[in-house]
Amino acid sequence: MQVKGIARDTLNFILEASKSMAPQEFAGLLQEKDGIITEVLILPGTESSDSNAVLRLSMMPNIKAAGSVHSHPGPNRSPSKADLRLFSKTGNYHIIVGRPYDSQSWTCYNREGKIIELSVLDVEFEDYEEI
Repeated sequence: MQVKGIARDTLNFILEASKSMAPQEFAGLLQEKDGIITEVLILPGTESSDSNAVLRLSMMPNIKAAGSVHSHPGPNRSPSKADLRLFSKTGNYHIIVGRPYDSQSWTCYNREGKIIELSVLDVEFEDYEEI
């Protein structure tokens, strides 16, 4: 799956959710449609604390995730060993958000933990709603 970018509104949701959860971590799975990440799936049973967030992948519906997203309580956005294990199981686009949770405080990684460019796109969500 080739992803062209993330919808600006989706990124704004991620930043706001991360900020509102702080100092606990926010976590979810990224969903794409037509090559654009437009949704964040919050799995039942996700546990958050000020040191980690645990996604219960066994609760994942029968869908394919484009990747994952989670926040860190501080400004460090480098993936931990636990992050890298999650990356290897859930797609190829993984966003980590750090304090202050603004448009400059997020990084996208591939499944190996290498930084990759992810464009922020202005899209009309009406184009992506299910009928």
